[in-house]
Amino acid sequence: MRLKDRIALITGASRGIGAAIAKAYAREGAHVVLVARTVGALEELDDEIQSAGGKATLVPLDLEKIELIDGLAAPLLERFGRLDVLVANAAILGKMTPVHQYPPDLWEKVFKLNVHANQRLLRAVHPLLNASDSGRAIFLSSGVARQPRAYWGAYAASKAALDNLAFTYAQECDKSNIRVNVVNPGGTRTELRAAAFPGEDPNTLPTAEDIMEVFLALAEAGCARHGEWIAAREYCGITA
Repeated sequence: MRLKDRIALITGASRGIGAAIAKAYAREGAHVVLVARTVGALEELDDEIQSAGGKATLVPLDLEKIELIDGLAAPLLERFGRLDVLVANAAILGKMTPVHQYPPDLWEKVFKLNVHANQRLLRAVHPLLNASDSGRAIFLSSGVARQPRAYWGAYAASKAALDNLAFTYAQECDKSNIRVNVVNPGGTRTELRAAAFPGEDPNTLPTAEDIMEVFLALAEAGCARHGEWIAAREYCGITA
């Protein structure tokens, strides 16, 4: 029970890496607050967590409606009085197309969810993380944030912006109990990966469950890592 009684909020929790984190945290004793826009998928995940003896609170919320994010804080404060772990996982790929041909409305949509929603999320929950004696914030990045690749357009640019946002926040938290880190999952068997590489055999990739150790370690109260960009596959010893 590495996360016993810790309160963890996970965005994009209804599927893929987010759902795997939710289940892993719940197994280790955390009460998980699951944020996603798909109610049915959240309910299925909740059933799975509860059947395994875990505890979850569901928050159906479309993070693209960023003005609604402010409303997350008050219920969490009233019920729990704090937030121990924030996992900023929600993201969209957008379109694989040259930058000069990128549809402006889609470009803005990608940045709205991948960057702006996360700043709004921090604005809402920072006081709750600060109320924890060991607040942890974990942001999910991508290899293309550091190594730009043709046709990745808004996704690569937005993840680079998210990295900068996270490391700025990390420096601002240096003298607090909050520890902030960025995780690059690497190639993982998810729907987003399949959309980016439609011809790839998913069975050649690790599953989301295969990289859970890094997320568990960074969420623990005793974790001292701070302001780091961590490659999940390398951390978990996955070399293939």
